[in-house]
Amino acid sequence: MTISEVSKNYDLSPDTLRYYERIGLIPRVERDRRGNRDYSEADCNWIQFIKCMRSAGLPIETLTEYVSLFQLGDGTRLKRKEILLKQRERLLEQMEVLQTSIRILDRKISHYDEVLFPHEKELTAASLKNEDELGA
Repeated sequence: MTISEVSKNYDLSPDTLRYYERIGLIPRVERDRRGNRDYSEADCNWIQFIKCMRSAGLPIETLTEYVSLFQLGDGTRLKRKEILLKQRERLLEQMEVLQTSIRILDRKISHYDEVLFPHEKELTAASLKNEDELGA
């Protein structure tokens, strides 16, 4: 698969794909006889994994460490699993914060017409009154 096809399929720019290859996030991509990158299914699997991990908030440095450990073989399995478990814990913490925010918003939305909107009107009226008094 060409870099253009991979770029389109994974919604990543060709520059990003080249960068990921340059820093070792994806293995060196084979070239066709003209010297153009020819992405294999295995390369695309790496790209999909990296994209998923980036969406999960894993920093590039952590991903680079993970890939390096992967390339060292089975002896690094526990360390790689630890990296994934730590990120999962971070995501669960973020999810908790988001769920709290959603609950607060839901409460405000459900009371908006009866409580918040009238209060906002009072604040607007008071603000306009203060502007009038300052301008007088």
